Amino acid sequence: MSTELLLGVIALCTSAIAGVIGFGGGMLLIAILPAFLSPSLVIPVHGITQIASNASRMAFSLSHVQWSLFPKFFVGSLLGILLFGYVLLSVPHDHVPVAIGAYILLNLWSPHFARSIRRFESYYLIGLLQTGLGLVVGATGPLSLSVLTKQLKSKDEIIATSSMFMTISHLAKIPVFAVITSALGANLSLIAYMVVGAILGSYLGSKLRMVASNDKLILAIKALLTLLALRMILMAAL
Repeated sequence: MSTELLLGVIALCTSAIAGVIGFGGGMLLIAILPAFLSPSLVIPVHGITQIASNASRMAFSLSHVQWSLFPKFFVGSLLGILLFGYVLLSVPHDHVPVAIGAYILLNLWSPHFARSIRRFESYYLIGLLQTGLGLVVGATGPLSLSVLTKQLKSKDEIIATSSMFMTISHLAKIPVFAVITSALGANLSLIAYMVVGAILGSYLGSKLRMVASNDKLILAIKALLTLLALRMILMAAL
C-alpha cells in the first residue's frame, strides 16, 4: 500500500471516529502524521484534512446545525485571530492546556461552577478562545463541545454544531497555510487522498451515530472529554 493510500485510509478512520463522538479524530491524526510527513507539512496537511472532515460532518447533519450560534462564534473567531495572532505568539503558553483542561473538567462535572460560569459564557468568547488558541495550541475543539454538551440535548445537534464551529476555526488557519503554498503544491495527490478519506469517514461516522443511543453517546462524549482534559493537564505537568 502506498503512503498516500495509507494516509487516506487513516484519515477515513480518524474522521469516522469524530463523526460518531464529535471529536478525537483530529488529535489521533496529528499524532500519526509525523511518522509519515516532514515537520513542515504536518500542521498544514492536518489542517486541510480537518477542514474536509469537519465541513463534511456538518454537511451530513446540516438540519441539526444550530445556525443561530454562527454569528456569535464567527465574530469571536475573527477577534481571536487578531488578538492571539499578535499577542499570544510572543507570550509563553506552556500552561494554556492546563487552563483548558481545568475549564472542561469543572464545566462538565461541577454544577456550582457550571451555574457560576454561565453568566460569563458566550459564543463570542468561545469563538475567540477556540479559534485564537488554535493558532498556538492543539485540542481547542473541546472548549465549545463542553458548552454545547451542557446546553443542547440532542447528540446530533451537539456534534453538527461543534463541526460548524471547528470548520470556522480551521478555516481561520488558511493564511498560515498560504505561507507554505509551495510545499503543499508538491503534495496535492497526498492531500487529495486524505481529503477524500476524511469525507468518506464523516459519512460513515454520521451513519453510525444515527443508530447510537442519544443518552449513552452524550455520556460517552462527557467521559472522553474528561479523559482528554486529564491528559492535557498531565502532559503539561510532565
